[in-house]
Amino acid sequence: MKAPLLFLLACTAVLALGARADAPEQPKALVQKVQELAQKATAMAKDAFSRVRESEAAQQARQWLSDNAELAKQRLVWLKEQLAELWKKTPAA
Repeated sequence: MKAPLLFLLACTAVLALGARADAPEQPKALVQKVQELAQKATAMAKDAFSRVRESEAAQQARQWLSDNAELAKQRLVWLKEQLAELWKKTPAA
């Protein structure tokens, strides 16, 4: 999670340098361009954090499914045994 954040900060710095190179003599335009780039970087960071959260949720869901799959198998075996015993006890018609 630290690597994507550092990458985004580096991208922001490069974009800010690009904005400065585009408008070296106009401070208001430079400030506006940097603000726009900062907003884009913020949106990118939010997207990255959202993906990390989604990834963590998916990982937890996979873990829950794998943990409970064994329990479901055990219960199905138990149910099969119970049905077999019940079947043996019922008289043939």
